[in-house]
Amino acid sequence: MTTDLEELTQGSVTSQDGTRIGYWKIGHGPAIVLLHGSMESARSHTLLARALAGDFTVYLPDRRGRGLSGPHRPDHSVRTEVEDLDAVLRAAGATLAFGVSASGAIVLEAARTRPGLQKIAVYEPALVADGAPHAAWLARFDREVAQGNLAAAMITSMYGLELAPAIFKVMPRRLLAAVTEKAMQKEDRKAGPDDITLRKLAPTVHHEGALIVELAGRIEEFREVRIDVLLLGGSKGLPFLEPSRAGLAQVLPRNRRIEFDGLDHGSSSDPSPINSTGSAASVTKIATEIRSFFGAPQ
Repeated sequence: MTTDLEELTQGSVTSQDGTRIGYWKIGHGPAIVLLHGSMESARSHTLLARALAGDFTVYLPDRRGRGLSGPHRPDHSVRTEVEDLDAVLRAAGATLAFGVSASGAIVLEAARTRPGLQKIAVYEPALVADGAPHAAWLARFDREVAQGNLAAAMITSMYGLELAPAIFKVMPRRLLAAVTEKAMQKEDRKAGPDDITLRKLAPTVHHEGALIVELAGRIEEFREVRIDVLLLGGSKGLPFLEPSRAGLAQVLPRNRRIEFDGLDHGSSSDPSPINSTGSAASVTKIATEIRSFFGAPQ
């Protein structure tokens, strides 16, 4: 499905360290910021934005290293991500935010450390009890990127994040890397200068892995989040992230948990080559719960 951005307008803010954070904007009503996850950009939640745009003014920021926003800096951390989100929230006058996977963890950390948010929704936030396995695949990923082998690095990250389809388990890594490189080259040939390709997104995975490691084992800290939280996940989501939702449901003082039967980790995002199971129907289910939770104006 092609992402249509004709009705969206562009804007930007400056984060605390001077980095430009660009965003797309659509709709009318109270402001809500939708923050994309790993191997995604602002464009990855266009369907969700449109589904909410009748009741909310929806902001879709590009996280660093993507599209409209500036690059990562050497000292990038979860704090940087929160500062970037904070800049958009302030510019939008938003008290509502949604995040998926890595950005779900960012939204939770923002709710814990900054004032002003009134409600948040998170879909399969990337929180784990033990960061050691993720530090291990991240080290291999970084070596492969340094060697210029982005395709091999992408295979490493897919295994590390448990995103690899079943067929990957019976194919040699060298063959998988070759197939991935061929697919990336094909995408590169068709891409326009502003298109956000897999090759452009690949290096950003380092920061997603580092975020998981940084926040590992810190579920208890989110007891400090005193606002309403909607915890979302799917029965076909990433198994290693389900325990964190169970833990969050225990420690968050004010939360509602919903597990969607049949939905997977990418169900809030637009269908794409790397989200082949995505669908408008899945997005609509999630949008309905978000709209209800955030309280669409009557």
